[in-house]
Amino acid sequence: MLGNATAPSSAPVLGGLPTARAVDHYAFTVPDLNEAVDFFTEVLGGELCYREGPVEDPSGDRMSRRLGVHPRAVAHVALVRLGPYSNLELFQYTAPDQVTALPGPNDVGGHHLTLRVADPDAAEAHLRTADVVRLGPTGNHGVRPDDERRWFLSPWGMMLALCGPSGPGPRAAATGRFAPPDADGEGPLRLLGVDCVGYTVADLDAATEFFTEVLGAEVVEGAHGGPSADRADHWPPGAERTRRVVLRTGPTANCELTQCGTNALRGRPPRNSDIGGHHLAFYVDDVDAAADYLRRWPGVALMGEPETITSGPIAGDRWLYFGTPIGIQMEVIHMPDGSLPYEAGTTARRATPGHLRWHDRP
Repeated sequence: MLGNATAPSSAPVLGGLPTARAVDHYAFTVPDLNEAVDFFTEVLGGELCYREGPVEDPSGDRMSRRLGVHPRAVAHVALVRLGPYSNLELFQYTAPDQVTALPGPNDVGGHHLTLRVADPDAAEAHLRTADVVRLGPTGNHGVRPDDERRWFLSPWGMMLALCGPSGPGPRAAATGRFAPPDADGEGPLRLLGVDCVGYTVADLDAATEFFTEVLGAEVVEGAHGGPSADRADHWPPGAERTRRVVLRTGPTANCELTQCGTNALRGRPPRNSDIGGHHLAFYVDDVDAAADYLRRWPGVALMGEPETITSGPIAGDRWLYFGTPIGIQMEVIHMPDGSLPYEAGTTARRATPGHLRWHDRP
């Protein structure tokens, strides 16, 4: 549990999303839910916490109003804990208007996950035995392990990268970027944690402003006069090198935002129901207070009002999706972890913020 990492700070409450504690989960829509769950659990070492579905409204417009998808869309969902700090929410949709091709890294809506591991060579060897496709050269000699990115594709084409431990020295602390503590790592990948999620956006400056001004994120790389986010192997092989900013999003997460390329084939992000659809969810203590705050910001579109789930594996979850002016769909949620129905049937548990708050820096 994240709450074991540090006590809450005694600093005054800073700006951003009211009552926010941490990034709760990264959500991705995949073509085959069973395949994705198997990959993230058996290959990467995650833990399946629960499944739910079908999520549907056969005769009404709830799916459109609440999730931004076709009214007849049907979703099946799984929640996988990946490492000590992160949850992945995986969706498989069927929808009449579904786009089945993933966006590329230069397209608006391109995305990736970077995983920090204890031993990149051993992790790469493990992935190769699982027939995971390696992109680009097999090594970058002379580069610090934490600076190197090794790029791979999941079986359905999602982009993943590996990086090594942060190592001795104050580099991560000096930039403000979150880096999981060095350790032996978990599972077959010897995973230390999710280093960052990456999104390609239409307007990097506007996206950076939204994350900092509305959400309370902190720019840690790529700002004028600050550390550079433009290192050669941080770009997927073949991707156009544009501009990039790294933000600290809460106590235990980073987000890389990349300007879309001039050769982008897509200028609009995918919907939730498209393959490669995604959203970013934040754990808050008070969903209603967060909603009242968000509705005042230009370009933010609340998808209904806060709602509490009354049945199923996460009964008691209070949640709300919202659209943003930067094209990334987001969510605020509050889960009564410790009393969720799924916990009765498994020893797996969601990663939670524990006592940490948004501006704490463990």
